[in-house]
Amino acid sequence: MTAGSGQRDGAAAAASGPAAYVPPPVPGLRRVAITGMGTVNALGRNVADTLAALREGRCGIGELQFQDVERLSVRIGAQVRDWDPEAYFNRQQISLYDKFTQFTLLAAKEAVGQSGLDFQGELGLCSGVILGTAGGGLNTWDENYRIVYEEGKNRVHPFVVPKLMNNAAASHVSMEFGLRGPAFTVATACASSNHAMGLAFQMVRSGAARVMLAGGSEAMLCFGGVKAWEGLRVMSRDACRPFSANRNGMVQGEGAGVFVFEDWDHARARGADILAEVVGFAMSSDAQDIVMPSAQGAERAIAGAMRDAELNPEDIGYINAHGTGTAANDKTECAAVAHAFGPHADRLMISSTKSMHGHLIGGTGAVELLACIMALRDGIIAPTIGYEEPDPECALDVVPNVAREARVDAVLSNAFAFGGLNAVIALRRA
Repeated sequence: MTAGSGQRDGAAAAASGPAAYVPPPVPGLRRVAITGMGTVNALGRNVADTLAALREGRCGIGELQFQDVERLSVRIGAQVRDWDPEAYFNRQQISLYDKFTQFTLLAAKEAVGQSGLDFQGELGLCSGVILGTAGGGLNTWDENYRIVYEEGKNRVHPFVVPKLMNNAAASHVSMEFGLRGPAFTVATACASSNHAMGLAFQMVRSGAARVMLAGGSEAMLCFGGVKAWEGLRVMSRDACRPFSANRNGMVQGEGAGVFVFEDWDHARARGADILAEVVGFAMSSDAQDIVMPSAQGAERAIAGAMRDAELNPEDIGYINAHGTGTAANDKTECAAVAHAFGPHADRLMISSTKSMHGHLIGGTGAVELLACIMALRDGIIAPTIGYEEPDPECALDVVPNVAREARVDAVLSNAFAFGGLNAVIALRRA
């Protein structure tokens, strides 16, 4: 499928089919399958390359390369290197697509391609997309502030607003594939992708949609984006070392992850390869502090996801941690896990893949779900690289530095955001 073809096909379907979305009549709660996944990030421009990097413990963090980087005090990040949009899109599309939308469309195309779905006709009316992002078209904001304030120009491109709006990626994905069901964007800082995927899961499970594309994307690695984060004084200048006693901050990344969430019976009926089953989701608010995390709030989301999935603590074999590499987040998360799991916490494997692909802010949970599926499907637990010194406040099995082979039947993916917003997803082996 070429860019724009889904939009043309979808328009034809709309002309001949129902004018409005009508949820299919489905009794009871449905099981939810993942039948496709796609990504673009610093470790790879597709799923296969990304999983290979996670297995090898390869680091995608390096020196940043963009205009005015020399004016920054933080000059490292997990950047998608040598990005050339003209390799994927024509000039008209580039005028409409900020980098975060470009990443999303490529990830969505890979996910839909793997799923084998065709959204023409009735299926398009019963399918939608929910994506997470925190910064949206931040590159577009940055470029146009430079044009107006630094270069002194009085006009900007007429597509600046539709290019930078946070819902741009979700809207373009819906048009690309002819998705006429629920379509919107969630912006909850670092929990955006998990919130988006959790809501998509609930829609498919309830019967409100048959298929949902879900995930998130971020492209904050530009001068303005990094300069703003410098002010928080939570950024490392040399490496991301989650759970290590000598950790000194987070490292930003960029990219996208998109998944196909599909009604289980629909997937089985068409003979789809089911990658994993989404079985639970919970969210909570700390209602406490705008930047400092709460162990109690995180614990409630963890326990809620297991309760929603009807899983016991001993059923969980692996957790993909939020694990940012900041002193406050890591010890708070470990305390939450220890309390939520009790004695089983010592038998859990918990790793932070942000040590490799960086912190994608609103897109991070989507890329991290790839590691969860790899654990379930391939029996490979991605490591926490950069681990150098044990921290008694993070005394869990953090899978230090080297990937591990282990069979796990159920996993959790944690996301805890500024504003005290927590979202945890539970997956089970298909």
